[in-house]
Amino acid sequence: MKGKISVLYICLLVLQSCEMFESHPYDGNVSGEKNVNDKNIKLIEGECKGKTTLRFAFISDTQHWYDEVQDFVKAVNKRNDIDFVIHGGDVSEYSMTKEFLWIRDLMDGLDVPNVTLLGNHDCLATGIDVYRRVFGPENFSFLAGDTKFICLNTNSLEFDYSKTVPDLEFMKKQASDTRAAYEKTVVVMHAPPLSEQFDDARIYDFQSQIKNYKGIQFCMNGHEHGLYVTDLFEDGILYFNVSSIEKRKYLLFTLKPNNEFDYEIITS
Repeated sequence: MKGKISVLYICLLVLQSCEMFESHPYDGNVSGEKNVNDKNIKLIEGECKGKTTLRFAFISDTQHWYDEVQDFVKAVNKRNDIDFVIHGGDVSEYSMTKEFLWIRDLMDGLDVPNVTLLGNHDCLATGIDVYRRVFGPENFSFLAGDTKFICLNTNSLEFDYSKTVPDLEFMKKQASDTRAAYEKTVVVMHAPPLSEQFDDARIYDFQSQIKNYKGIQFCMNGHEHGLYVTDLFEDGILYFNVSSIEKRKYLLFTLKPNNEFDYEIITS
């Protein structure tokens, strides 16, 4: 009888000790909503169908700036003229599971759909797997009205060049998309070409493919935490770099008929 009591006592101690510790920060256990991008892409494509004028907000590098993200969400929700939001990656600082979930839940407070790209900080430890569970594939595209948005993983360094990043085959397939007709293309990425993350060996093929996209408007990226616009390859294709959310700024783009667009720098 004493032996049975001792075993039971030990089991109770183990259970109590487990409750004293939080789960491992890289356990990869995703609670709540998964495949967020897929759900929101369906909303974007449905709500923007037939539109020839679009307005969307672009942010990036939220990392550990949760108050700033919350204020951004509040600022967007006060407007009634934004169709959707794109997050350019670096959801997390250390790729801890909870970081992904915290940003997912904060962005879920938006009144409009949003999609999120993969950043280099999101690739640490189990981060890539968590990103895929929470948001979905790291390369994806969607149609918003007459515009196609191609969203790419460009974090070559984080993959140790062991696979083709950016995925040139994925990029080529986007040029032969047989879905509903579109007139324009916008390319979104986290790390821009010529950054330390981007594989120099892919730059020529990457830019050649972008130039072949139908009605290419411009490219957008985060990663560098600054706010600037540059004709990176002096070929007429502009790259818009958005600052980190720490600076409480975001880019607001308006795509118009006849290949016209404008942008604003908004403080949230």
